[in-house]
Parts: sequence; structure tokens; C-alpha cells
Amino acid sequence: MPPQPQIMVDLQMEQYMPDPDLEVIARLIAQDPGLSGALLKIVNSPYYGLTNKIASIQRAVNLLGSRSIINLINAQSIKGEMSDETIVTLNRFWDTAQDVAMTCLTLAKRIGSQAVDEAYALGLFHDCGIPLMLKRFPDYMSTLEQAYANAGPESRIVDTENQAYNTNHSVVGYYTAKSWRLPEHLGNAIANHHNALAIFSDDSNRNSQLKNLLAILKMAEHICSSYRVLGNQGEDHEWNTISHLVLDYVGLSDYDFENLKESIRELGAR
Repeated sequence: MPPQPQIMVDLQMEQYMPDPDLEVIARLIAQDPGLSGALLKIVNSPYYGLTNKIASIQRAVNLLGSRSIINLINAQSIKGEMSDETIVTLNRFWDTAQDVAMTCLTLAKRIGSQAVDEAYALGLFHDCGIPLMLKRFPDYMSTLEQAYANAGPESRIVDTENQAYNTNHSVVGYYTAKSWRLPEHLGNAIANHHNALAIFSDDSNRNSQLKNLLAILKMAEHICSSYRVLGNQGEDHEWNTISHLVLDYVGLSDYDFENLKESIRELGAR
């Protein structure tokens, strides 16, 4: 996945400092899905022998050290050549990925979730299939806009993509997460992030880990207006379909959520 050009510029400047700051590097990498994915793929590989796969960018940077991180940055910069037109189109993806990731982090803290790092990672990576779909299908963004327009009780966003391409960004995102060696439950959340109606309609105790992550993600997507940024829509049809189930699951009333949404926006989390 191509890295965001401005992030690469900032990272290149930091790496040429006499004493590169790993905290600054980690903060920059954590803003970019492609760089974060490449980093986690390395640190979660058998070479490092971690007992449990990690999703924390800061931990990964600390484990790898500055020399390995700089090598990774240089390798990604070689892969990152894109046309100006593609960069402009992907700005919509990069903007919403960073916004949703920060909002997931804030929501996870507000509702007392124990999986704060994983909530951030899911926010950053949930749409990682979009740049790859765009690379393969030049008309993809117009199809995605139509998918958001069609979303509702009878049609998931991914259904429109499936009809057009026999695949969708959630499936591509799942396999991308798998190739990056992300924790399996994060991959499952990416695969199912447009399948929330079916998941939350099941009121049993099954899939609690998946529901916990997806509840945070779906609230964050709505707060960050992904339906407008990515879908070019004036209304969030998907959220209208699932909001009562998601809010009921996390124990928030509509009034509570509106207050939470406004306070997060005031914080500048999005």
C-alpha cells in the first residue's frame, strides 16, 4: 500500500537528524496505514519470536530500533511512487483513516475499553483495502460512493462492490491484514466491519471481542463522517440502520451518544 507522501517527507527529515527521536518516528508512522502495516508485519514475523502478536506502533518501533525503522522507511519510499491524480484521490482515504483511528482511541478510553491500542489499529486499518481496490479498478471510488448511497437494511456497502467486482474492500483488507500478520481478531473485525447489522442482531454472548471492537469503530466512522468523506453522501444510511443495536450494546442512549460525539469533535479528535 502506498505511504502518504507528506508523512514520508516528515520521516525522511527526522531520520537525517543527528539523533533521530523514536517517539516522533512512531507518531508519524502511526498516522499512515501502509507504513504501520509494513512495520507490524516485520515485528510480528517469526524472526522476532513474540508470544503474542502486537498492534501497538510505539511498541513495534521500540522493539525494532532506529536502524531497522530507517531501512523500512527507505524501502517504503521506493514503493510509494504514485501519479498526482492518485494522490489526490487517496487523500480522502488517508484523511478518514487518521481521523477514525484517533476517534477510536478516544472512544475506547471514554467507554473504558481495555483494547485501546487495538481500537486505534482497527480505526487506522479498517479501510486498508480501499487503496488496493482503487489500484486494481480505476472506477472504484464511484462504485464506493454508490455503495454508500445504497446502504440500508437490505443492502450492505460491500454488496454493491461484490456485484461490480466479485470482491470488496473488506475482503481485500482482511487478506492485507493477514499478510501484515496483524492479530487474527483484528483481521476478523476488518473483514466484518460492514456486516455489523448481522453481528449485533445476534444478542448472544458470542463474538464479544468482535462486537467490542466493531462498536467502537462504527461509532467512530459516524462521528468522523466517513459516509461524507468516502461515500460523498449527505446522510449516514449504514449508521441509521445499525445505530440502535450498537448503542444498545455499549449501553449508551441516543442523547448520551450525541453528547459524546460533540465532546470528541470539540477535542479535535477528528
